[in-house]
Amino acid sequence: MPLIRTIQIEPETRLGVWRIEEEEDFFRQRVNISPEIHHPHKRLQHFAGRYMLVTLFPEFPIEKIKVTNSRKPVLMCDSYHFSISHCGDYVAAIVSTRAAVGIDIEQVKEKIEKVSRKFLSAEERMFIDPQHALPHKTICWSAKEAMFKWYGLGSVDFKENMRLHPFNYQTAGFITADFVKQDSNTRLYLQYIMENELCLAWTHPA
Repeated sequence: MPLIRTIQIEPETRLGVWRIEEEEDFFRQRVNISPEIHHPHKRLQHFAGRYMLVTLFPEFPIEKIKVTNSRKPVLMCDSYHFSISHCGDYVAAIVSTRAAVGIDIEQVKEKIEKVSRKFLSAEERMFIDPQHALPHKTICWSAKEAMFKWYGLGSVDFKENMRLHPFNYQTAGFITADFVKQDSNTRLYLQYIMENELCLAWTHPA
C-alpha cells in the first residue's frame, strides 16, 4: 500500500505521506482534475497531492482549489486549510478544518549543506549537532519550508523572518519557532520525523 503514514494530529487536522508507485491513470480515475502541467512526473506529483487531500478528508472539494499570486493553492471559502509537499516519489499533505497549516518533505542531500548559510542564522548554526550536521540542517530547512507554506503570502527571508529556537538532533521531535514579519509576528510549534534519509516537518494549527 503506497500510503505509508497517516497522523491524526487532532480531530480537525490530519496528515499523510504517500509513496507514488502508481501510473497516472490510477489517480485520474479517482481525482477529477485536468492540470495544465506538461512534465509527466510533475503532473503525477500533482495528481498524487490532490488525491492525498481526499484520502485525508473524503469530502474535500478539490475542484474548488485556486492558486494565489504567491503560487499557494487554497480554497477561497476557507472550509479547509491545507498544504502539500513533493519530494521525488513521495508526496505529503496536511489538512485542517480549523487553522492554517504547512508541511514539507525533504531528502537528506548535500545541497542542503551548500545553501545552509542562506537559511540559517548565526544563532541557529550554533545549535547544529556536528556529529549529525547534515540531517540536523535538513530538519531546519524542512521546518522553515513548512513555515513558509503556513504563511502562504511569499516574500519571506528564511534567515531573517523565521527563527528556530535551539533543539537537539533526534530522529523525531518538536520545534518552537518565531515567524517575524511586519504583517505577522507569530510563535509557531512544529513537529518532525526523520526516517530513511527522509525528513517530514509540519506546523501545528495555532
